[in-house]
Amino acid sequence: MTESQTNTDPKNNLVPIIIIASLFFIFGFVTWINGALIPFMKTINELTDAQSYLVASASYISFVVMALPASYILNKIGYRKGMSLGLIIMAIGALVFIPAAEARTYWVFLTGIFIQGVGMTLLQTAANPYITILGPIESGAKRIAIMGIANKVAGALGSLIFGALLLSGIDDVKEKLNTATVEEKDVLLNTMADSVFLPYLVMAIVLVVLGLLIRKAPLPHVEAAEPEEIKEGTTAKTSIFQFPHLWLGVLTLFVYVGAEVIAGDTIIAYGISLGFPAADAKFFTTLTLLAMVCTYALGVVLIPKYLKQGTALKISAVLGIIFSICILITTGFTSVLFVAALGISNALVWPAVWPLTLEGLGKFTKTASALLIMAISGGAIIPPLYGRIVDANKHELITSGLNEADAIASASTSSYWILIPCYALILFFAIWGHKYKSWSRK
Repeated sequence: MTESQTNTDPKNNLVPIIIIASLFFIFGFVTWINGALIPFMKTINELTDAQSYLVASASYISFVVMALPASYILNKIGYRKGMSLGLIIMAIGALVFIPAAEARTYWVFLTGIFIQGVGMTLLQTAANPYITILGPIESGAKRIAIMGIANKVAGALGSLIFGALLLSGIDDVKEKLNTATVEEKDVLLNTMADSVFLPYLVMAIVLVVLGLLIRKAPLPHVEAAEPEEIKEGTTAKTSIFQFPHLWLGVLTLFVYVGAEVIAGDTIIAYGISLGFPAADAKFFTTLTLLAMVCTYALGVVLIPKYLKQGTALKISAVLGIIFSICILITTGFTSVLFVAALGISNALVWPAVWPLTLEGLGKFTKTASALLIMAISGGAIIPPLYGRIVDANKHELITSGLNEADAIASASTSSYWILIPCYALILFFAIWGHKYKSWSRK
């Protein structure tokens, strides 16, 4: 699969790659601040663990709602205008945080996060297939790995900045809440909620400016090539339902995004549950992201010259299973480090699954890309499921006589078992799933 308008010269592709990388930077910054938002929202809205992980759900469920409409919009107005519109929608979502903070109403916060997710869906639906087919399909994972570096560096910055802004003094606030009157509690929580105002106002302004600038960006038109001529005795594919490897790829991305969100968005709350102060725990997401960035860099160097995309996916899945087991059998900071190490196993999954899934789809590439974007909804379903398991295990342990602090710590650790079947599915796709190009496997 190559683009229809030849533009394979790396020098010619440099500017488009930089522009798309800047969009991935924005995805990363906005997405990975959820790690700081979850404990922040849990405190100011007095939520359970399961309720707090709806922060991730509100963001990722938008990909289900908007992926196919986004594909339709992009076909109508083109990549450039679509990306611009996506950025402006994200800015609107950021502005919703201001009245949400004033009212300290959880569903309004979730609405703002959902609107930002709608904007990101437009951007993702355009950017991922675009960068995949901007050059040879064999090096698609390499280009997406470069995007991943931009994404995760931004995520690390976003996590640090918003961790400092939103979680500063949260331990003192929690301590005061235990003895505060109803009136004092409202004052404490309202003051904490007000810390949202300035960062989200600045975010909205930056997104609007970028949305206007992208309209002038020099992005060449690219399309996936049509499949090779149909051989005698075979019939042409007329539906996306005739590509089993596509649906297996969608399932693989679904469980992968769920696993990635758990690794990135639960690690701060996990550290706090183990007794680490928020002042220290706020840096834990950065460890996950740094692990991903280093692995992305390896991918850029190794793929495809030294390492095939499929092999990279197999290694990633096996490491994911090993690290998940290590989380379960260790305690304290060692266990936290194994959660962070999931960044190593996660980094090359997204870059490898996209080209392995889109290869040979031809005219079905845009629809397939929308379906792959919809798979991001795994981040809306699997993390809250982890939260529910934590809540259930915690209550069971407390009922059996364990004190609350130890119960939370134990339940948070043991509930990471949910990652193992996710990585097992990724391993299946890496070994067998991507080879099912038709139901007869011919």
